[in-house]
Amino acid sequence: MTENFRSGFIAIIGRPNAGKSTLVNALLGQKIAAVSPRPQTTRRRQLGILTRDDAQLIFVDTPGIHNPRHKLGEILNDEAEEGMNGVDVVIFLFDVSSAPTEDDSRIAELLNKLPRRTPLVLAANKIDLVKPEDLTLRLEAYQALVKHEAKAVTLSASRGDGLAEFVESLIQLCPARPPEYDEDQITDLYEKEIAADLIREAALNKLRDEVPHGIAVRVDEFTERDNGVAYIAATMFVERESQKGIVIGEGGKMLKTIGSAARQEIESMGGRKIFLELRVKVEKDWRNNEGALKRMGFTKK
Repeated sequence: MTENFRSGFIAIIGRPNAGKSTLVNALLGQKIAAVSPRPQTTRRRQLGILTRDDAQLIFVDTPGIHNPRHKLGEILNDEAEEGMNGVDVVIFLFDVSSAPTEDDSRIAELLNKLPRRTPLVLAANKIDLVKPEDLTLRLEAYQALVKHEAKAVTLSASRGDGLAEFVESLIQLCPARPPEYDEDQITDLYEKEIAADLIREAALNKLRDEVPHGIAVRVDEFTERDNGVAYIAATMFVERESQKGIVIGEGGKMLKTIGSAARQEIESMGGRKIFLELRVKVEKDWRNNEGALKRMGFTKK
């Protein structure tokens, strides 16, 4: 550590598909969080820990804040809001390629209640998808939502634009103090938990629009075998019998496709061979069933 070492917890808040998990992966230089083109890919808070000689930035990746349509949505919003409690810096990450939405306004209301002493950064993501002549007007529209004093930056999490400068500016906003975590730790989740997210990510990327949001994944077994191969058995839950047929596919083809994609991601993360066994079960209307939500690890606080 350098003499002026800085360390801080940094919450990343935004609506679904703003690019929060993509940003965390890009900042760490490796994949720890599931990402997909589907909204609400992230369903839990996860830390992404970036440690350098002069600083440790602990990013709090949160679910997208949105207008909830079921009990699961309410829980995800609670998770995101709690992610802002007690942090040193808050980032409002928004998709500058589109105009502000009702979800962005909802987020701004929360940000306007932040203590004045908490630094706020407005991060305009996806600048690679917006015309330069439109960028200023979009920035002004998002800035108008927030009454809290804030620093504005532009970046592209997927392409890497502006990330180095972004990190340097965040370091300056963090207090001078020792690191919270060992330098080799990059997240707070266990490999088993990340594996469940990566299986769901594969399903989100492979399935049709009417199915993905009704899917949950539970890892039932994660064991290391003597030959160095990790054995994972997981259950994918859907809400209707018709969805089960779509996930399995004709002759089990879709389930094999999902399993193959998930296995490759899990192997890339862990650096070893994986044997993945998937099964599909129906848990009717689980997103509105408190008992089912609790069994899957979602509880309303």
